[in-house]
This record gives sequence, structure tokens and C-alpha cells, in this order.
Amino acid sequence: MADFNMGLAQPLSRSVRLNGFATCLRLERVYWKILERIAIANDCSVNAILSHVDREVHLRHGGVKNFSGLVRVVCVVHLLNRCGTAH
Repeated sequence: MADFNMGLAQPLSRSVRLNGFATCLRLERVYWKILERIAIANDCSVNAILSHVDREVHLRHGGVKNFSGLVRVVCVVHLLNRCGTAH
């Protein structure tokens, strides 16, 4: 871990639009990088990915209290799926 980049752990706030509503989302830089890769893989924007997650959680579960935490879990599950270890 000698080459670990502590910059990835630094929080970064970004303005995003979730299904037309402007808000601010604060995530560590590593999660923004993962979201960017998810967006590239799906040929869309990070805002589109976040809007999809927001819409789905509202439709399936009536919403979530900690959207930032949900986004972190989505990122980790994405990585686990790529490794073939998510259930």
C-alpha cells in the first residue's frame, strides 16, 4: 500500500440533477471515479446514473434517508459484480 493515493479518500461535493431537481452530493473522490466508469460503461452521464438510482429507490422502496450511502453501496456492488463476487 506504499503507493496508496490518499487523495482518493478526500470528499468532494458536486452539484447534480436528480430527475430534474438540483442538489449537492458529497462523496469521496474514489466514488466519483467509479461513477464516471459506470457512466462510460452505460454510455451516459453520471447525472443519468444517479437519477436512475434515485428513481429506482423511490419506485421500489419509497426512497432512502442516506442517498450518499446508497451511492457508495451501488459503487461497491458494481465492483463486486465485475469481480464475480456479488450476491
